[in-house]
Amino acid sequence: QVQLVESGGGLVPAGGSLRLSCAASGRTFSNDAMGWFRQAPGKTREFVATIGWSGDTIYAASVEGRFTVSRDNAKNTVYLQMNSLKPDDTGNYYCAYKSGAKSVWSNEYRGWGQGTQVTVSS
Repeated sequence: QVQLVESGGGLVPAGGSLRLSCAASGRTFSNDAMGWFRQAPGKTREFVATIGWSGDTIYAASVEGRFTVSRDNAKNTVYLQMNSLKPDDTGNYYCAYKSGAKSVWSNEYRGWGQGTQVTVSS
């Protein structure tokens, strides 16, 4: 059974940093694209970042230059380093996987976990 577990969220002041982790099990993800998405209260889930199997990345414009996505295939884990956090970054952050090429569309991803809550205070 494929399972993705996100961790590392918390409450931080604006300008702070957090590092999220997504640990995967039940499947070897080295050939998959991995994506990070977030959902704020009352809003739809939105794309944050994705990393392909070779390490190439795409970021949402709102996080470009502040967030960095990386992966450790040996550990079947994906990371999201978030710096210079803003109150607008508040939300529940999810990771998911996608066979083949990376994508910014959440409906192409599978294996959604429970997410990890990030709250940025102003």
